[in-house]
Amino acid sequence: DDDLNKLIVERVAERCYLPMNAIVQALVEETRGKFRCAYALSGTLVTQLERWAPKALDSFIALSRTGAVEFVCETGYHSLAAVTDLEEFRAQVAEQKERLKLYFGVWPRSFRNTELILDNRIAAVVEELGFECQLGEGVDRLLAGRSPRRIYRARGCTKLKLLLRDYLFSDDIAFRFSNREWPEYPLMAERYAAWLQRATAEDVFIGLFMDYETFGEHQNKDTGILEFMRHLPGFVLADPRLSFQTPCEVAAANPVV
Repeated sequence: DDDLNKLIVERVAERCYLPMNAIVQALVEETRGKFRCAYALSGTLVTQLERWAPKALDSFIALSRTGAVEFVCETGYHSLAAVTDLEEFRAQVAEQKERLKLYFGVWPRSFRNTELILDNRIAAVVEELGFECQLGEGVDRLLAGRSPRRIYRARGCTKLKLLLRDYLFSDDIAFRFSNREWPEYPLMAERYAAWLQRATAEDVFIGLFMDYETFGEHQNKDTGILEFMRHLPGFVLADPRLSFQTPCEVAAANPVV
């Protein structure tokens, strides 16, 4: 449905991609690259941006040139190929690697599967495809009391590192931010940074992964989400123990446990 796809892409570009990319660009420049982040864009999205929201695509390309933004690979179609057909999965990943090189000038070194779907079999293929790290969900029943703030390795892999999502901190922004019934509402950037500053010395990293549409689409501008993100990095970086890193930087700097 090209008409509907066009409508939605233009709407999300206007509400989220363009304003948030401008904020991220400004944060990178103001902090001289100390603010760092990563994006996983499906090939489907890149194609739709090129067709219907080229200014938004240009803004992602501009971010790629800052040196402070990593582009993480996924399947080209944000598909479920990994759980149905591993050969199709390999083909879609290979296609997406070429696409990221074409548009953003980088060979991706990190991988995240659709909705963070992960098992040992998928991880083995991701390692075989040459990736250095894979993003996953910090699932309590699989961690069995272990922390999502450490770096792990899937059984059967020898090189691939797993970086897991800290769902508590991530969901404070992605889901609870505008919930007026939440005891912590309204969430201010300074208070959220103070929570992060309680991390212990054993916490190697805190994985903040969320849908980018959180900013301006799922949580609309009137909630204050854009201003929250505009001010958060300054409060975080005020603590010399904390820094922002891309997935590859976290993986390269720390051993697995």
